[in-house]
Amino acid sequence: MSSKVAVVTGSNKGIGLQTVRNLCTEFNGTVILTARDVERGENAVSQLKQEGLSPAFHQLDIDDIESIKKFASFIKTQYGGIDVLVNNAAIAFKHDATEPFGVQAEQTLKTNYFSLKNVCDNLYPLLRPHARVVTLSSWCGHLHQIPSLELRKKLSDPNLTEEALDALMLEFIESAKDGSYSEKGWPGSTYVVSKVGASALTRIHHQRFLKDPREDIVINHVHPGYVDTDMTSHKGPLTVVQGAVSSTYAALLPENCTSPKGDMIWHNKEIIDWVNGPLPSV
Repeated sequence: MSSKVAVVTGSNKGIGLQTVRNLCTEFNGTVILTARDVERGENAVSQLKQEGLSPAFHQLDIDDIESIKKFASFIKTQYGGIDVLVNNAAIAFKHDATEPFGVQAEQTLKTNYFSLKNVCDNLYPLLRPHARVVTLSSWCGHLHQIPSLELRKKLSDPNLTEEALDALMLEFIESAKDGSYSEKGWPGSTYVVSKVGASALTRIHHQRFLKDPREDIVINHVHPGYVDTDMTSHKGPLTVVQGAVSSTYAALLPENCTSPKGDMIWHNKEIIDWVNGPLPSV
């Protein structure tokens, strides 16, 4: 029960798998690889074990609330808490996707924002003092990807609540369905809105952790870079090794660090101004 525990969601491939690989060598504790598909998850664990690493595996489908609750119960019973949580699981529609824009909006926001929230709601009570939380955002998740200055002001409001952020995300989904999203100041990318939402949520959670009775819980959101993965259709110039640098760095921040905290961290570990910009290159 005293062993430290690191959890990486959606980690059977890509940046998530590389983050698990890094933590297996750099984190002093148990590293849990999770995947919604048991066979793929177990195959990923077998791959790492062939490399001499020893991750554990547990099924976790972040779109399934019962799966999240089952996972939380397992962690509480088996380990007693979490020391590192890397929120990596996400989806993205391809540019040639044929689903209507409203459908893409609903499904993308469900996974990348609302399911992320469900994971946090269920796993945050298990965070131990000095825990580190990392949410994978994106260059697409920078506030300046939102065209409307009014929306940017709402999303960056230091007093923004989760309820108000939820309402903004739902507003985008509805405007995507009725075609009014552009005139309301939203971009024509559901992935952008989902990652902006994830970054805004990180900022809200940062403020919550500052008031948390548990000591020194730190959360940051990271841009891994444009990485050669299935999600980018292998068009990204960066390797997964390069893409996991920022998430690994944020996961292993030392105890009682003063910075970064609640920040956006670029793939080169640089702290980026999420609110005022400018939006850096990929």
